[in-house]
Amino acid sequence: MRDVIQKMLAAEAEAKRIVDESLAEAERIRTAARREAQQATERVRQETRDEAEALVAEAEADAQREKEDRLRRAAEAIESELTMDEDTRRRAVEAVVRCVRSAGRPPEAVPSP
Repeated sequence: MRDVIQKMLAAEAEAKRIVDESLAEAERIRTAARREAQQATERVRQETRDEAEALVAEAEADAQREKEDRLRRAAEAIESELTMDEDTRRRAVEAVVRCVRSAGRPPEAVPSP
């Protein structure tokens, strides 16, 4: 009978050791899975940030191109609308020359055209 009891105790000890090893292995697997999940999550977050930054940079470049294109078209429209005949141009030049000559002189000392 003693032999049977010793075998049962040995079997229980072996079973406890197997359960403890299984629990330890399960904890190692769970820890590794958590670590991998955190790494995957961080990798996805970084990829998302990188993609968002690329989209913002692309949008900024598109906006800058659009701005430059609008400015160019506006300048072309203004230039096409502003035409001066020879007489208007001559009078404008004379007015600028008078302003430059009169710089620093009182208004009554400036000769009129």
